[in-house]
Amino acid sequence: MTKLNVQLLLTGNELMTGDIIDSNSVMIAQDIKELGIEIKKKVTIADHLSDLVAEILHLSSTADILIINGGLGPTTDDLTSQALSIATKRPLVEHPKALSHLKKWCSLRKVSLNKPNLKQAILPERSEIISNSIGSAVGIKLTLNNCMIYCTPGVPSELKVMLNDEIMPDITNHFVTKIHTDITRLQIFGIGESKLQLMISENFPDWPAEIEIGYRADTPSVELKLITHSAATLQLKKQWRAKVDALLGDHIIEEITKKPVSLAEHVLTLLNKNKLKITTAESCTGGLIASLLTEISGSSSVFEAGFVTYSNEIKNRILSVPTQTIETYGAVSQETVIAMAEGALLKASADLVIAVSGIAGPDGGSPEKPVGTVWIAWGDKDSLDSQTFNISGTRKYFQKMVAARGLDLIRRRLIKSTQLPFYSTPIEH
Repeated sequence: MTKLNVQLLLTGNELMTGDIIDSNSVMIAQDIKELGIEIKKKVTIADHLSDLVAEILHLSSTADILIINGGLGPTTDDLTSQALSIATKRPLVEHPKALSHLKKWCSLRKVSLNKPNLKQAILPERSEIISNSIGSAVGIKLTLNNCMIYCTPGVPSELKVMLNDEIMPDITNHFVTKIHTDITRLQIFGIGESKLQLMISENFPDWPAEIEIGYRADTPSVELKLITHSAATLQLKKQWRAKVDALLGDHIIEEITKKPVSLAEHVLTLLNKNKLKITTAESCTGGLIASLLTEISGSSSVFEAGFVTYSNEIKNRILSVPTQTIETYGAVSQETVIAMAEGALLKASADLVIAVSGIAGPDGGSPEKPVGTVWIAWGDKDSLDSQTFNISGTRKYFQKMVAARGLDLIRRRLIKSTQLPFYSTPIEH
């Protein structure tokens, strides 16, 4: 890690009272770390002007970079601009670019630019702005005590956009161009964080010290990072990346370049590429798989219908699952889930299907079929695979992981994978 001194200042009464959980500093720290930098200090204070001014003066006197999060909104307790004005001894002025941004933001939403909103265009003189493509408040960039200060809104989605689009590239250009930090980020599905770490340590006991390994769970997937800090080690990392690829195979969803792409997005891309349509037949997930697919723009080209058949009567009436099948084998069974898949394929005239039926809990289990049991069927009318899993955890976690596994299994079908996922057992046809 470089010795660059980066500090954070978070402001907001809600942070101090616990009404809001501080996820923003985690986001900033993770992005900063990918540049080969560690956060040296983090300070959180309430919305008090004198305290804010004092902390800006103190932190900027020791830091190379100070990131201030919060306090750029339209209300009276948003004090960052005012505090910066006092600390830098620069008067507050109307910033033309900030004003233009506000006018455009209001126009798109067909609202008038009122006085509280106009406050967000009043910034310390000679400030540079940090663009905000989704919110009303621009960020602020200026220097104080030879410290580069970046000010961002407290809304996490807006902070993320600013970090990705402007702040991280700006820090790279000004501070870390000679560090040669290079990070390869791999999105993994089907292997837990601890299992992944164990696999790498057991299979590669001679892993080179020049390549740092990082793990980050991002349910339902895991992010694996390979980090080097010199141009001379890039070829070495390329060699060891090939070994990782061979070990993990199709558990690697992609190499992440900007932001992770969801399993649903990967499935949609593959469906479009192969000019295929998909349908879903869901019981225990309540339509979650269909929701994950249809929340993506353009999904209508490959998804026309999905079926949520929660009760046995609806399974029979909508998907033509024989009543005798359900009575004989149960709603959570291989026979029923295959019948659901066949019915959905017929009703939707689709090429591929994912069908699921399970016991999400916390009630409803039995010794033969405990809570967490699920049957998944996937494939096409000529070849349907099916398998049972047991996924323990909360109801929400169960549904999320069932949906993810269903999407992963159809992804593997689409890429013609011959590798059995680690969460699986030999497939029952």
